[in-house]
Amino acid sequence: MNPLLNADLHCHSTLSDGTLEPEVLAARAKDNGVELWALTDHDELGGQHRAMAAARDLGLPYLTGVEISVTFAGTTVHIVGLGMDPGNAALLDGLRATRGGREQRAREMADGLAQVGIKGAFEGALRYVGNPDLISRSHFARHLVDSGVCRDVPEVFRKYLTEGKPGFVPHRWAALGDAVRWITGAGGVAVIAHPGRYKFTPTEEYALFSEFRQHGGQACEVVTGAHSTSEYAKYAGFCAEFGLAASRGSDFHSPDESHTDLGKLPDLPGSVTPVWSLLAERVH
Repeated sequence: MNPLLNADLHCHSTLSDGTLEPEVLAARAKDNGVELWALTDHDELGGQHRAMAAARDLGLPYLTGVEISVTFAGTTVHIVGLGMDPGNAALLDGLRATRGGREQRAREMADGLAQVGIKGAFEGALRYVGNPDLISRSHFARHLVDSGVCRDVPEVFRKYLTEGKPGFVPHRWAALGDAVRWITGAGGVAVIAHPGRYKFTPTEEYALFSEFRQHGGQACEVVTGAHSTSEYAKYAGFCAEFGLAASRGSDFHSPDESHTDLGKLPDLPGSVTPVWSLLAERVH
């Protein structure tokens, strides 16, 4: 498959912390020239059949997707799965267990916010998602902006939802090896999402890539909305060093919040093997 394909293999719908329905995302991707698309909601496969059906109706090639939350070296890391069977029992069970801690964490976040005078944050955040199993910091942020506590989402995170702030509560997510095995066991390819976002030391980052590879991980996001031009080159180099394919995705959540729209990324560097070359038989 073409290495210069306009593939967008990382975005989020209302089934996790995006603001658009899967069908609206499919149309937006098609309108923006995307040639291969994946919906990758956090720890959730509930939007896959809708996304696949919408893409089919538009003539847009589609890969199933998910983004699994992992704890590695005390940090939350995201592993994208592409091309897996969304009905795989072990994958569904693993995602259910990963989601299970979200409601308790959200209630603790709301308690922390209440202590600094922000009341009713859990109920407020829940209005943006509907399902406590899927509640996240993004839903709290939207509530605090819409209720006038902060001007915008970055201000919410800066003041309330990052480590050391009153609404921050750490969460123990899946183990790296488990997440990779759930994806590969369901016939998919595991991808390290936006590695440039993690605040790892060089030693920790090397350990992440080494362990990911040992567990059967096969790819890394190189071109993504969170990376700079220099990081495109850096992680293309990591792909060469660790024998990984390269992925590309905007990490689009919302027209109002996301820096990069669907389909608006630069091409992958010419030196890499595109992840879609491993997934040609899994495209719908």
